[in-house]
Amino acid sequence: MEDRLSIAEGPFQPTWESLQDYQTPQWYQDAKFGIFVHWGPYAVAAYGNEWYPRNMYQQGTPEFEHHMATYGLQSHFGYKDLIPQFTAEKFDPDQWAGLFRQAGARFVVPVAEHHDGFAMYDCGLSDWCAAKMGPRRDVIGELAEALRRQWLILGVSSHRAEHWWFYDGGMQFESDVQDPRYAGLYAPAQPRTTEPHEAFLEDWLARTCELVDKYQPQLVWFDWWIEEPAFAPYLQRFAAHYYNRGAQWGRGVAINYKHGAFPEGTAVYDIERGQLTDIRPLFWQTDTSISKNSWGYVEHQEYKSATTLLHDLVDIVSKNGALLLNIGPRPDGTIPEPEQETLLEMGRWLAQHGEAIYGTRPWRVYGEGPTAVVAGSFADTKREAFGPRDIRFTTRGDLLYAIALGWPEGGEIVIQSLGTQLKLYGQAIGTVEMLGVPEPLAWSQGVRGLRVRLPTQRPSEHAVVLRITPRREA
Repeated sequence: MEDRLSIAEGPFQPTWESLQDYQTPQWYQDAKFGIFVHWGPYAVAAYGNEWYPRNMYQQGTPEFEHHMATYGLQSHFGYKDLIPQFTAEKFDPDQWAGLFRQAGARFVVPVAEHHDGFAMYDCGLSDWCAAKMGPRRDVIGELAEALRRQWLILGVSSHRAEHWWFYDGGMQFESDVQDPRYAGLYAPAQPRTTEPHEAFLEDWLARTCELVDKYQPQLVWFDWWIEEPAFAPYLQRFAAHYYNRGAQWGRGVAINYKHGAFPEGTAVYDIERGQLTDIRPLFWQTDTSISKNSWGYVEHQEYKSATTLLHDLVDIVSKNGALLLNIGPRPDGTIPEPEQETLLEMGRWLAQHGEAIYGTRPWRVYGEGPTAVVAGSFADTKREAFGPRDIRFTTRGDLLYAIALGWPEGGEIVIQSLGTQLKLYGQAIGTVEMLGVPEPLAWSQGVRGLRVRLPTQRPSEHAVVLRITPRREA
């Protein structure tokens, strides 16, 4: 296969063997919490979810019927015709960055190109991009600068792989997908059962490398279809190019993948809307949305609570993971108020309790408690809510944090994992404190666990953190 794109010079070669030398950067392992942003012309329709551009061409779907009732036949008004209404006139990247900083996020991953094929950056390989139509602004470029002013780390996501088949429904009936004038947006529109050809794969690689070279993101997130075998050599070429670029920049970089698209240890594993049941030795990530029903903006969102999201964050961090939490701005560039309020509520908790999250590492066990996590993708709403008997552990140096996911009843908290047989790093427990409470707490350690008397004040209604310090030798 001819290598049409030269790989940046550096320590990595485009082979899985070479890529096994990759190391997850420390900034990522320390950051723990990031913001995902799904924003594009699909926000104009504000119906169904961010797959509206596909489903509006899938006969028999609610989106198909809604589109005809609202806009007319797809042959006269297609997805392309929503782009002029995607104006972003109130998009304020500094306001976004300030909100994300207040939320306690340490990195931000805007969608650079979703399955719809409309690039949210100044793409040199397509006219169908936000810099040249719609907002006529380099959204990724502007946001990158604003994030860096707030000392937040930039990532980007590419869903370009799925574009191969995303508009295939428009080939089954009379629609603008079949008009060659709009091939730059809609093509290839091939059946999902067909393998992508070399021209598409080379274009995928060129676009993704352009994102890296132009904006220097420290994280590149991919959706699932890159697991198709045809992508494998292109993934190796991209990873070598990107990791070598990171070495040139002197910054740690990372790639997110799902399922088995990358061999373990060559990139960072990501689970969509799901978690793990135990500690994973290799660092990993959950990506999920603040809404249960959509990633992009729609008029009727089913929101998760700040408490639920914070509990998920704590559970994920205790198992050596990070949380990438998505929001969906309106087409004018404003972030819906309920989403802002939830982010700020999370930020208030992290401002007081963040030492148990940022820069921590897992303990010997992730935690204890009665609520079972359902493992795998699309399972984060399939379990019962966490409660005060669910406790998660993190560590920082020789400190141990025990995080109760609620306020325990009965005036005390009992931690079974911390019975008399336990020594913290070979030493007995010295003090037990609760973050947000000025005085140390009374405690006793017995065969059945560590019993801690709770203070009268509650520093949080979401989750409370005990900081357990080993006895310092004189």
